[in-house]
Amino acid sequence: MSGRPTVTDSLWYRRFHPVDTASARVVMFTHAGGSAGYFRDWSAALSPYADVLAVQYPGRLDRLDEPAFDSLTALAERAYAALRPWADRPLVLFGHSMGAVVAFEVARRFERDGVTGPVRLCVSGCRAPSEPRESSVHLLPDDALLAEVARLGGTDERVLADPELRDLILPSLRGDYTAVETYLAKPEEIVTVPVTAMTGDADPRVTVEQMGDWAAHTTDAFDLHVFPGGHFYLAQERRAVLDVLISHLRG
Repeated sequence: MSGRPTVTDSLWYRRFHPVDTASARVVMFTHAGGSAGYFRDWSAALSPYADVLAVQYPGRLDRLDEPAFDSLTALAERAYAALRPWADRPLVLFGHSMGAVVAFEVARRFERDGVTGPVRLCVSGCRAPSEPRESSVHLLPDDALLAEVARLGGTDERVLADPELRDLILPSLRGDYTAVETYLAKPEEIVTVPVTAMTGDADPRVTVEQMGDWAAHTTDAFDLHVFPGGHFYLAQERRAVLDVLISHLRG
């Protein structure tokens, strides 16, 4: 596809292990406060089966000088526009926590514009789009916000313990939490591709039943996988989650 960005000039997506001959692409959307590097090892594991892109949201690492989005729909619109040039082969979208609803909104935009793109949406550790978020972490003072992030896991404790690094990540953390906690889709907002949901059985932010509610947001097939663990169950269950993704890529 002409005009496709390269790994060196794409602000929005990192391609750690390029596979130009792959028959599909997996696009990975990270959690609040996360960066593309979270999925570097995932990219290596999936590279025999797909070309992998990992989203790099504004406001972190090499995009630190850009303000983080505090609107999830605005974030999804930009992520979608940046992904369009990569849709020269089938896309499988995977999102964890905040990334799940970003991926959902990106998939909806492909369908809105009648553009061939996602063939499956995989969502992890996040309530269904039309379920209100009961938390208001984005309104907490800095120390309390960071304490909540530490409680959930998924962020290097050394970063949270370093005052200078904490100051660097706070704006993107607060922006991300504002975006996801003020987001709410309408019940009738759906995708027409299969949805695979995954969650930890002890996640303090979403129950297994709430993950099952994603079924109402697709007109196609739905399957739910439950793993041991909390909100970041996918850290210790990475191999099992990868096996689910690989099974769909092979299928």
